[in-house]
Amino acid sequence: MRIFVSRQFFTFLLTGGAAAVVNFAARILYNRFVSFSEAVTLAYLTGMATAFILAKLFVFKNSRRSMFQSALLFTVVNVFSFAQTWIVSMTLAYHALPALGVHRFHKTIASFAGISLPVFTSFVAHKYISFKEVKNKDPRLSGT
Repeated sequence: MRIFVSRQFFTFLLTGGAAAVVNFAARILYNRFVSFSEAVTLAYLTGMATAFILAKLFVFKNSRRSMFQSALLFTVVNVFSFAQTWIVSMTLAYHALPALGVHRFHKTIASFAGISLPVFTSFVAHKYISFKEVKNKDPRLSGT
């Protein structure tokens, strides 16, 4: 659990938070033109592109993978994260929240919850798969 108490994880949270804001705002924008389900999907892709760029620039700077390898593996990891996001968003928006009597902002609440879910699993997967890093002999230099 030490990896979650590190400068790298904190930076991941900040960049992921920025990407989540992009995702969240994009869902609202896209929802003006397409269905909620399609808007969630398009917004996730927009947020994912933002997250990749920010992660490559600020979080996983010591990655030993090529840009292509990182992008491919980042996409694979995010397919699983998207499944979590989509299932949670749809379940909350169309089933759980209405059953609880929540009708005002139910899609907004559902979208926020769906975006928030995969933070920890995606950090671990990106750290060890998407952006596998070069080992530093001096741990003070690794940012972890």
